[in-house]
Amino acid sequence: MDLEALKREAALRAVALVKSGDRVGLGTGSTAKYAIEEIGRKLAAGELTGVVGVATSEASDTLARQVGIPVEPLDPRPLDIAIDGADEIAPNLDLIKGLGGALLREKLTEVQARRFIVIADHTKLVEHIGEKSALPIEIARFGFLSTIERLRVILPSGRLRQSGAQPYVTDNGNYIFDAQIPAGTDIAALERQLKGTLGVVDTGLFLGMAERAFVAAPDGVTELTPR
Repeated sequence: MDLEALKREAALRAVALVKSGDRVGLGTGSTAKYAIEEIGRKLAAGELTGVVGVATSEASDTLARQVGIPVEPLDPRPLDIAIDGADEIAPNLDLIKGLGGALLREKLTEVQARRFIVIADHTKLVEHIGEKSALPIEIARFGFLSTIERLRVILPSGRLRQSGAQPYVTDNGNYIFDAQIPAGTDIAALERQLKGTLGVVDTGLFLGMAERAFVAAPDGVTELTPR
């Protein structure tokens, strides 16, 4: 079974938790798209009714509308459930997200969900945060070179994300600085330090947010809870 088939299997398990009438946070990325497509299929087939989506990116908003999911903007009302992928999943379900560039909208949406469900293939599992993936940090464009200098005091190994010859620009009009996390770092302390750094908008650390994860491997889909 290839990785795309595995991603779809994980997405199907998560979508099985969606109920008629739910307001659903719609994640972004190559795994989350399968969840969006499955919700759209269920709505078209009459297996779900009254579901409304809140999209975490322009791309997910477009896909949701294409498959027939009504989309609303994020507002103060809680979401019933949010489903999204991750770039790293630690044993306690702390996550790194944001390699797809949507970390700010993802976090703003998923923090309001009563249930945040992660979907991924087995290659995303790690023993500690930062083991495989760089940490995306969204930064303001104004004065970004100064912000990068401040960040390099904290995380010396990092670079501004590029899109061709130009810096990558998020849906919010910001830049992303991708940095390696040194082994043994106190992740909670790092998050506080980064969020207190002038010019940082938010980070790709999603700590203590996920209720469970469906992780697909060649031998089947495993349901994980924090440990």
